[in-house]
Amino acid sequence: MKKLLTTLIVAALVTISLTGCTKTEEGAAWGAGIGALAGQAIGGDTGATLIGAGAGALIGGAVGNSQE
Repeated sequence: MKKLLTTLIVAALVTISLTGCTKTEEGAAWGAGIGALAGQAIGGDTGATLIGAGAGALIGGAVGNSQE
């Protein structure tokens, strides 16, 4: 239960911090987060997490830029 509450608080803080961002910045932030999670799930180490975060940020920023 404590882990769920911590996750919800972190998710709320991330969502609130993205309110003043442009679509490009918002897409990059979401992409980095999702890419980091995917990299960790696939590779299982720090290097894979960092590569996933970088690739996700690039892709998310491009998608956000196309929405502006």
